[in-house]
Amino acid sequence: MEDQYTIAEAKNRLPSIIHSVEKGPSVKLTRRGRPVAVLLSIAEYERLHRQKGNFWASLQVIRKDIENQDIEISDMDFTELRDKTPGREFSLS
Repeated sequence: MEDQYTIAEAKNRLPSIIHSVEKGPSVKLTRRGRPVAVLLSIAEYERLHRQKGNFWASLQVIRKDIENQDIEISDMDFTELRDKTPGREFSLS
């Protein structure tokens, strides 16, 4: 469960709140009852901020893994993937 403090409470209890955040969940800060900020551990921040690879780089990694594991993919692997049923009936009127 995420803790929640007003900004005034957080100002008065900042050292203990930081110790809490280092060990556990993030803390939500509020102003007049509305959330305005979040305190979280550096580990959680780095996990969230980590640069995600782009599609092309990810595809290259997958291709290299397939090549290294001697996996062969042919057209037959894709023949039954598409649903060939006509779908549902509908009316535009």
